[in-house]
Amino acid sequence: MNFEGKTPDEIIYDFQKKLKLRMPKTFPLFSIVGIIAALIVVFTSFYTIQPNEVGVLLRLGKFVKNTQPGLHFKLPFGIDRVYPVKVEYIYKEEFGFRTRTAGVRTIYDSKSYADESLMLSGDLNVLDLEWIVQFKVKDPFYLLFKIRDVRKTLRDISESVMRKVVGDYTFNEVLTTKRLEINNDVQKQIQQILDSYETGVQIVTVKLQDVNPPDPVKPAFNEVNEAKQEREKLINQAWEIYNQKIPQAKGEAAKVISKAEGYALEKINNAEGDAKRFLLLREEYARAKDITTKRLYLENMSDILTKAGKKYIVDPEEKGILPLLKLEDED
Repeated sequence: MNFEGKTPDEIIYDFQKKLKLRMPKTFPLFSIVGIIAALIVVFTSFYTIQPNEVGVLLRLGKFVKNTQPGLHFKLPFGIDRVYPVKVEYIYKEEFGFRTRTAGVRTIYDSKSYADESLMLSGDLNVLDLEWIVQFKVKDPFYLLFKIRDVRKTLRDISESVMRKVVGDYTFNEVLTTKRLEINNDVQKQIQQILDSYETGVQIVTVKLQDVNPPDPVKPAFNEVNEAKQEREKLINQAWEIYNQKIPQAKGEAAKVISKAEGYALEKINNAEGDAKRFLLLREEYARAKDITTKRLYLENMSDILTKAGKKYIVDPEEKGILPLLKLEDED
């Protein structure tokens, strides 16, 4: 009930109407004051802290304690004051861009934020960098009474640290291979500075969103990237051909070597066999020269006659063999 600007009679009428009471016209004024004071005590002595909050209780401006979620009692009439702080909520700050509407189709602000996104890399290239910082409250008292403007302090520190860290990397490293390393390094340094300021803020994550060259040099940058991609493509194709031809050549070389080794082994074995055969024949010849000679003669003649064409057997005493031969013309 609001009692400001009302006369005692009006307050009494409001109580009668609210509580449906009929008070005598001669109801004492001090009783009305007592009722009002009792109501004020009741309404100012209890407070509720939500499940995701912590209450910071001050007594005459001095910190007393933090209160957990639930219904609590405090001294009335402004002696105790309670400031609820959300300690489980994850806050987010955006740099280089702003989200207008989040959802399935996120809508971003079309305004340019180049003053906070443009920075210089270690190889003296200008880049346009967008990132986010997520944080939550770890000490409600520090958050309320140690820093005047926590949000502005966090943004200034984040921008300063990001420029410092990015200045230690090349443009390509920031764009590709070192993004995770930069995220972790920036998060660590921001947390160290916030702790030294006793802000009561815990950094949850730092994440690079998008890294691009400034708009005036984007066409040239895209051409360079296309040339690099074409170079990588040609290198990959060359390696593919290399990986095909080299194993094939090694296989063919191993095949030729194996074939040569087999041929050499065959010739060696044949030579050793012929040598052993010759030695055996020599031993047999030494034991029986006539028999061995005749046997060798017959074996050789058998080989020769099998390879010969027509054969004519004549009497060695025959004087003229031409009449006996039937000569045929051969084309």
